[in-house]
Amino acid sequence: MPDHTLLGPWIRRFLLEHLAIERNLSPNTRASYRDMLVQLLPYAARHVGRSVDRLMIADLGPTLIRAFLSDIEDTRHCSAATRNQRLAGIHALARFIGENSPEHVQWCTQIRLIPFKKTTQGDVSYLDESQMNALLAAPDRSTAQGRRDYALLLFLYNSGARATEACTVRINDIDWHLLSVRLLGKGNKYRTCPLWPRTIEQLRLCAGSRHDEELLFVNRNGQPMTRFGIHTMVERHAANAAIQICSFSGRKVSPHIIRHSTATGLLRSGVDINTVRAWLGHVSINTTNIYAETDLETKARALDACAPDGGGEQGKRWREQPELMSFLRTL
Repeated sequence: MPDHTLLGPWIRRFLLEHLAIERNLSPNTRASYRDMLVQLLPYAARHVGRSVDRLMIADLGPTLIRAFLSDIEDTRHCSAATRNQRLAGIHALARFIGENSPEHVQWCTQIRLIPFKKTTQGDVSYLDESQMNALLAAPDRSTAQGRRDYALLLFLYNSGARATEACTVRINDIDWHLLSVRLLGKGNKYRTCPLWPRTIEQLRLCAGSRHDEELLFVNRNGQPMTRFGIHTMVERHAANAAIQICSFSGRKVSPHIIRHSTATGLLRSGVDINTVRAWLGHVSINTTNIYAETDLETKARALDACAPDGGGEQGKRWREQPELMSFLRTL
């Protein structure tokens, strides 16, 4: 009979059966669980004095898990959000074992009682119109690589696609007549985004005469671009743009920052929040609401729209009213 107290067989079932087959999670999500285990198992082996292959389920007790989470923050200098992400993976593993092994239900309960740390939601970073134009102007379009980079940057900004989504776009996902693209997002859900005529024009050049089933964006060797390759490309052109526009200096620009810029631009153009949610492929409207909460210009326009009619000259904003500032200083 197999030894149900050994951790190794459970981890194999968790990764290969539960996550991949039963839950059908994306490769990136499964990689996140794997990375958590790559960190946790050697840590546990060192502290209990066993090899990784001989670790028992009981070795991963609440005390060891708490110590591991503290080590993530103190030694690796990770944020509380990263610590919570690792804990979520541990909770999922414990739940899987507890659901399939009644003798480990108590252990599962103890592990899942370890709480998440409260974190604060940081401001969403995005590029304004002038910064985005500077980024788009950075590639050298006299070269084949520069033209591909320009097409990819324009596509990311137009569609709001994640880097992973851009990697998987095939030539036949582009509707050249309806000027749109079909994207495969999280949860294996498809969505369609409209494209500007100039985006379509650049994508035609990028596709060339290649077969419809081929991936749209490839590297200089003709191999599929990875999300890391796209990330590096964006960083490289952001560094070039920083030479031309000082507001780029010191900023960390990534494909996801371009995605944030798309959402903010849509809201500033008057697009309703539900359309933005569908455009970006968010499951919950609460995820999209962070853009409305962050963009001061949209808030100010909404405030002006609901201001009462005073019958006279429109009032100045508070920062333009010196008498108000004088009043505040007297308090």
